[in-house]
Amino acid sequence: MDTLTPKERSAVMSRIRSKDTGPEMAVRRLVHSMGYRYRLHRRGLPGTPDLVFPGRQRVIFVHGCFWHLHSGCGRVPKSRVEFWGPKLERNRKRDVAARRKLRSMGWKTLIIWECELGKDNLAERIAEFLDGD
Repeated sequence: MDTLTPKERSAVMSRIRSKDTGPEMAVRRLVHSMGYRYRLHRRGLPGTPDLVFPGRQRVIFVHGCFWHLHSGCGRVPKSRVEFWGPKLERNRKRDVAARRKLRSMGWKTLIIWECELGKDNLAERIAEFLDGD
């Protein structure tokens, strides 16, 4: 059961951002400190990737575990499941379609999940992705 009224819940949800989120900013700071330069949110690309490396034909998506239905996290809604289940599943399907389309256009993609931000090997994983073939 939701502890907030519908009006309060609407106010809370309206403050959730789709760009410049905390996890995205953390990844951007890390990537910049590693010496890589990038473009942000290229609308001409499927899925509007968070970080775009045009010369390398690579993009990075920074996904929130809840909003993009990360299966390894277990963060699923407990209330209004009939609303959230289909909504989050549509988000997941849209993500898959965007990655497929990007691959068909010759782009390589990396997804960094919100829950992975504290992991020690994140910088190494990013460098391998950006410098790989």
